[in-house]
Amino acid sequence: MVTPSRINLLERLPLLKTILKSRAFQPVLMLITLFVFVLAILTGLFGTPAGSRNFNIIFVWIVWWALLIIVMVPFFGRLWCAICPIPAPGEWLQRRGIIQRRTGRLLTLNRRWPRRLKNMWLQNFGFLGVAMFSTIILTRPSVSAWVLFSFLLVGVMLSAVYKNRIFCRYVCPVGGFIGLYSMLSPVELRVEDQGICASHTTKDCITGNEHGYGCPWMVFPGNLTRNTYCGLCVECLKTCPKNNIVINLRPFGSDLMVAKERRLDEAYKAFIMLGCALLYSVVLLGPWGWLKNWANMDTLPHWAIYAAAFLAINLLVLPGLFWLVTVASRRLSGQAVPLRRLFVDYAYTLVPLGLSGWIAFSLGFVLVNGSYALGVVSDPFGWGWNLFGTAQAGWTPLWPTLTAFLQVGTLTAGLLFSVNTAYKIARQNSQDHRLAFLATLPVTGFLTLVTLGFLRLYLG
Repeated sequence: MVTPSRINLLERLPLLKTILKSRAFQPVLMLITLFVFVLAILTGLFGTPAGSRNFNIIFVWIVWWALLIIVMVPFFGRLWCAICPIPAPGEWLQRRGIIQRRTGRLLTLNRRWPRRLKNMWLQNFGFLGVAMFSTIILTRPSVSAWVLFSFLLVGVMLSAVYKNRIFCRYVCPVGGFIGLYSMLSPVELRVEDQGICASHTTKDCITGNEHGYGCPWMVFPGNLTRNTYCGLCVECLKTCPKNNIVINLRPFGSDLMVAKERRLDEAYKAFIMLGCALLYSVVLLGPWGWLKNWANMDTLPHWAIYAAAFLAINLLVLPGLFWLVTVASRRLSGQAVPLRRLFVDYAYTLVPLGLSGWIAFSLGFVLVNGSYALGVVSDPFGWGWNLFGTAQAGWTPLWPTLTAFLQVGTLTAGLLFSVNTAYKIARQNSQDHRLAFLATLPVTGFLTLVTLGFLRLYLG
């Protein structure tokens, strides 16, 4: 049943339920984002190579990124996944239609996805692969365009071979970190009564019916306890004959306390995201021009050194340091819990701090460069157009005196949230307040040092 700490938005807002149950709702939004996505590819390939005047760079890596990491993920979880254009062409080809529910089997080879890959590891390595080339992608429109096109192509190819959204669930580098950070979101899709789902034999939410398709994310709503793998496509809302699907407003970070589903692949995602936020801040916002040149592949040997260090920090250094922190926590508190389990459990304390680090980084990047969007929207290709009369808008940093304050506030909030999460996780492993407090101390020290590292970069 829905707990008192939840507010059923579909019950409070009947119009929202009507809109979400419409078959046109998601496809229409996906058509809009697909238009923008295709425009980004075209402008990257055929527009000006100057990133500050190209729609691809400005609207993908500044405007979209700011909306995603500062607004959508923290407050709405996987909302972007509900309207993302990348899976759209493949899914529509599978379904042989865009809006109306078509009967018959999906148009796909219906191969079985390898069991060993039913996790977040491909997304982890995919994100690292993109991140290593990020400086190049963020400054070269043509490279950015090919990366976007490759995502679209892989999505279509996987849809032709596998049923449902295999790309979104197991491959998409962006979807992986959205899933991780969506655990912090105050919005969740759940069932109102798990008993109803258990006794309902036809499981329309999985098999589909005349009102909609079975869950393309391959999730059974009756067992859903976290946002991580629910793409908010709301097909289950359309197909459920028991009116048992709800969308709740809940306390931030509720999913972090779901102990039974914590996993090593997700723990490593937390390390990777935190490490990349730190490294991006160092390379793109730090005063070390030579390091930015190395990341931008001024020479192949320099980039190779940078890439090796990048991978080592994310896959070895941060996890290795955190393993030592976990050992210290276990010894200090005397908790009789397997070390590997504690390592995975406490890794989830990095989720709030990691997201706050990305928000702080994005604020510094977006507020400085966001004004370029005014000129680019009128001249997306850099061909001298002036569609909306803003092509000559100059570069104007937004709130330059407030940026540091916003970053400090964001990082402080993330640190406090992470420390609180660490204590709650410690209490799950020990009913003794004192032992839980002692267990939290090494983790708190690690979180504080990371936060100070961010502040040193932003404040000088």
